[in-house]
Amino acid sequence: MKAERLTVRISDDLRNRLKARAKAAGTDESEVVRLALEQYITPPMSAYEAFKKAGLIGLVRSGAKDLSTNKKHMEGFGTK
Repeated sequence: MKAERLTVRISDDLRNRLKARAKAAGTDESEVVRLALEQYITPPMSAYEAFKKAGLIGLVRSGAKDLSTNKKHMEGFGTK
């Protein structure tokens, strides 16, 4: 990947916060800016997409396939 140079102007306050964040992360300011841009520009992932990406879709198997329609599964539910 060819790296391109980008020049931006930021306030002194933002620069100080950038320096502090980079120092806390143990990295350089450029890496913090790259990560921030990547998070800002990348569209958010839906919960479904996140579970699918993590390989969690289809892992849970239910023994009962009629939980919402079979009255025996609702016995004692909602009673005090």
